[in-house]
Order: sequence, then structure tokens, then C-alpha cells
Amino acid sequence: MSNNKYLEMLAQKYPNHRSVNAEIVNLRAILALPKGTEYFLSDLHGEYDAFQYFVRSASGTIKMKIDENFGAILSATDREQLAALIYDPINELKRREANEVDFNAWCSSAIYRLIIICRAVSNKYTRSKVRRILPDNTGYIMDELMFADDDDNRQKYYQEIIDSVIEFKIAKTLITEIANTISELAVDHLHIIGDIFDRGPKPHRIMDFLMSRRSVDIQWGNHDVVWMGAACGNRPCIANIIRMNVSYNNFDMLEYGYGINLRPLATRAQQIYGDDPCTGFMPHVLEKNRFDPIPEELAAKMHKMIAIIQFKVEGQTIMNHPEFKLDHRLMLDKINLDEGTVNCYGKVYPIKDTNLPTIDPADPYKLSPEEEEVMVALEASITNSKKLQEHINFLYTHGALFTTYNGNLLFHGCIPFTEDGDFMEVTIAGKTNHGAGLMRQLDQELREVYFNPRCELDKADAANLMWYLWLGPDSPLFGKDKMTTFERLFIADKSTHKEHTVPYYKLIKNKDICIKIIRDFDLDPSKGIILNGHVPVKIKDGESPIKGEGKLIVIDGGISKAYQKTTGIAGYTFIFNSWFMALSEHEPYHPLQPDGTQEFNNPNIVTTHTLPARMLIIDTDIGKVLQSQIDDLQQLNAEFRKGTIKEVYPKRGKYYSKN
Repeated sequence: MSNNKYLEMLAQKYPNHRSVNAEIVNLRAILALPKGTEYFLSDLHGEYDAFQYFVRSASGTIKMKIDENFGAILSATDREQLAALIYDPINELKRREANEVDFNAWCSSAIYRLIIICRAVSNKYTRSKVRRILPDNTGYIMDELMFADDDDNRQKYYQEIIDSVIEFKIAKTLITEIANTISELAVDHLHIIGDIFDRGPKPHRIMDFLMSRRSVDIQWGNHDVVWMGAACGNRPCIANIIRMNVSYNNFDMLEYGYGINLRPLATRAQQIYGDDPCTGFMPHVLEKNRFDPIPEELAAKMHKMIAIIQFKVEGQTIMNHPEFKLDHRLMLDKINLDEGTVNCYGKVYPIKDTNLPTIDPADPYKLSPEEEEVMVALEASITNSKKLQEHINFLYTHGALFTTYNGNLLFHGCIPFTEDGDFMEVTIAGKTNHGAGLMRQLDQELREVYFNPRCELDKADAANLMWYLWLGPDSPLFGKDKMTTFERLFIADKSTHKEHTVPYYKLIKNKDICIKIIRDFDLDPSKGIILNGHVPVKIKDGESPIKGEGKLIVIDGGISKAYQKTTGIAGYTFIFNSWFMALSEHEPYHPLQPDGTQEFNNPNIVTTHTLPARMLIIDTDIGKVLQSQIDDLQQLNAEFRKGTIKEVYPKRGKYYSKN
């Protein structure tokens, strides 16, 4: 499109120099505002309850606003209770309604206090932006309360609004929506640095939450990409996600969250392993199922059946794709059932379970008729799950393998390196690349698999790339030499369970390596840093999340319950506001108690980087876009002055040309 054509189209929205000048004034005013707060989380692993608390509390930012505004007025207990109301308004309102002597008076006071905090978190935004965020039903009321002044008449008006809200019994609705708006305004942009899915029970709730946010991006993790592959119908990916979630008792999520039919798996597992206690396959119960309480004995049989299916379909893929160089992961053909052993990497080990009736020694990777039936049912259920497909589509439209944002580099896993600190050349999908070039190539390949699979392959086969990125030794999402699922299930010797990390994780302690990575992505290392996840930081062992003298921050600290014994904490989050960057260290999340009470811990916040001057929107990526819009509008003004594009002015409800 020629520039004049573009300007003519722009003139349809801004038909004269008055409208152009008004918009330029508006955009310049926005550029002078402080940048909004960015909030970074990683490795959520399906832990919705802790995740939504971290986001709603903005990692202590809201508590700081409460202390700033009410520190000299309210007691510490009252400030904590106000914070609890913002974090979980529905349950806090239930508790208050049951316990307050005068609930209406409490509501009046709560609305007043919440409005003050709402003003405090909105002061870096334009009024028009705040109004766009306000809810439909009560937005007008909130707008009036937020922007009321101290004039006596306005104060009476203010109180009349609150009295009317209580009279018409909409106080609880208003309080809930003010609390939600505070949480929304406290975080201008949300970054999720991978692994939304895994062993936690509610990744579907996390996805629903993210889809409700106005500004979010996602960097795919290996646990995300295996779900993306499963949604394409890829059998190894399907087997992996079902095995992992059956092994962690996540039946509510699978069957009720995503509508995945597990009945064929349960029926066939009971038939094949009915007399087998399957003790090595008992599920880990981190949270009980509410809707689908499968007996643990049946879950163990289902776990065993899908595990064998997984090793078979993975074996088929390995043999069909020698370019993956995963022959070392072929294990079923190395089992000697007569002797009860397996040859693992040249050494013979006893296997813990020899009841493997569906493995044919002559063709160990062939699915039995019952296993094929189960896989066909799972394929149909997953590829036709409307909810899952909506979530995966959102992962693509709002996600990427890496993101550069306001000068920082975000990615989940690693960048492949040699031991000597050079970028490693990696060949995947028939192309050889390294560093940023590799990440760009793989990002494009993943999009083609989902949106436009190559004509000579079906979508499920094309998605073998996703399975490789889930567990391949050269995958920038995995970062280990192997995934030892088979060894953990079948070999007692724990030395075989070890998964060795790639050189990247040692090298990033070196500042020069971090700078090398930042430069490779065309960013300025004097300003930008790397935000990374994937490998839990073992705080209890003295490990630090700050690497390369502050040029790289790892924020996988254990939000997943399964990792908290390893890390010693419940996760890290990261904040980047207009003044500084800070790391928040969280204690384990405490769920709601039967009596309606809940304990919220404030994170330990450490400033990692202080900015030399307050960062304004003009200094951000969005600022560059807005400045480009100003430049376009100024060009349009020039065309108006030259008369090459005619100005149009409204007259009596219609438009007429000035010329």
C-alpha cells in the first residue's frame, strides 16, 4: 500500500486538522505518563489457586499501596483484612456477612477504603484507559466515586451514592468489582514465562483467567508444547499428557475441565490389569477430585496402561524419525521378561514390574488391539475438545517461543551452548541454526504445524516436532540430556533416574555469556536483562535466582506443590515498574479453611535493578508505536495543508469539504 493510500484511509478516522491535532495532543500526553507495571510469572504447573493469588496481590504491590494510604490510619490487622478483601472478595464477603454486627456499615467503610486504593493504583493511567477497564454494570458508579473531589457538595453526593448502593443491596457486587478492578489496574501487563500445564490440577482455570486479562503474553514451556502437540492429535504427546495427569490424580481437569473421555482407558485397564495391584503406578494425590473421585487402585491400572502405550508410540516415532537421534530412549525391546531385567545403556538392571501382557517380545512397540482402541478414543476426544482447542489457540495468538519486551528477553528454557561457551549449531526440522536464529526458526515451525501443516504430512505427524521439543536433548525447551520416565517407573536404581542439564545452566553464571545472548537477540545489554524459568531454584541449598551479575533472573522457584520440598519456597515472581525491577520470594499458598478464613503471606521483595530515571511510556515499546502514530498524523496534517487530501468538517450533523 502506498503512503498516500494509507494517509487517505487515516483521514477517514481523522478527517481534518482539528481532529488530527486533538489526537496528537492525546498521544503526546500518554507518552509523558509513567510506564505501567509489568508482572512476570513462570512455571505455574496447573496451580491455579496460588497463581491467581499472586496475580491478584501483584506480589505485594497492593499491600504496599494499602500501607502507603492507610499506614497512619488503620491498624496492621485492619490493613491485612483490607488486603484479604482485594485478594479474595467473594469469600471475604461471606465471612464478613456472617460475623459483622452491622454488615451495611462495614460495607460502607469497605467501599470508601477500596475506592482510595483504586485511585492509588490508577494514577499512572489516563482516565479514558481507566474507564475502559471498569466493569459494565457498576463502572459508572465506580467512575463517579473515583474521581470525586473534596468539595463539600461532592462529598454529600459521594455518600449518597454509597447509601443508595447499600439500600438497593448491590454493595457486595460493587465491592467485588472494585476489588477486581484494583487487581487489574495494579498490573498493566502480565508475562507468563512458560509451563502453564503439568501436574497441577487446574491449568484450564489458569487459561480461562489469562483469556480474561486485557494485556498478557506467554512464552511456551515444554509442558505447554506437549499439550499443543496433543491438541494436534500427535500420539506421543497425547500419551504423555494423559499419563502425567492420571499419575497426579487430575481426573476433574481431564474429564470435566476439557471433556476428555477416559472411560475406554479405565475399562481396558481394569480388564488387562484387573488382578495386578500396580503398586509402582499409584497416583500422587496433591488435591482430591471433586467431581470424578476415581479409586486409587483403578487410577494405578490406568497409569500403567497409558505408560506402556506412551513407550510404544514414542518408540514408533523414534524409529520413524532417525533425525531425532533418540535411539537411546528405546527401552521396550531391551526388556527380558523371562529374566525380569532390562538392558539400560549397556548395563543390565532388574525391573520392578514384569507383568507386561501387552508387550510382544517379537514386536514390542506394536499396540495391542485394546491399546489401539484407547488411543483412537483419546485422539477423538482431545482433538474435538472445544475448550482445549480454544485454550491452545490462545497459546498461539498470545504466545511465542521467546519475547522481547521493553528491552528485556523472555524465554522459558535455554539457549543451546557448547561446553566452551559457543552457540551450539542445532539441526531440527531439516534446518541448522543457533541462538536467536534457532529460536526464530522453531517459533515459525511451531506455527506452521498448527495453522498450516505441510501438505505432505498430516497435522498429527507434523506435530512430532512438538514432541521432540518436549524431551529432545537439543531442544531449547527441555535443556537436559534425557527424560527418564521409563527408568523411574521400572528401575529401582536411582542412578538411572538422573537427568543431566545442558551447559547453558552453568554458563549463565557468567555475565559475558548473558550479554552474548542479549546481543544475539538485537537488544542492548546495558539496559536489558533475561527473564528465564524452567529449572527450579533450590534456595534451601543456597542457590540464587540472580545469575550473570544480575543480567539473568530465574523465576522458577516452586509454585508447584511437587517442587516445594526441593526449592524450600513457593516460587518467585518479578516486577518491573517505572522506578525499579524487583524479585518477590513467596511462601507456600494457604488455601481457604472450612471456617472461611484464609492466611495470606506477604512476599519478601528485593530490588534487583534501580532505574536511573523514572521510565515513561515514551521509553517503551508501546511508546515507539505511539510515536509512529504521531508521525503518521503529522504527515496527514502536511497533506491537508498542501491540499492533496481534502479536509472534511461536520455541518448540521453532516460532513462537508472545506475545499
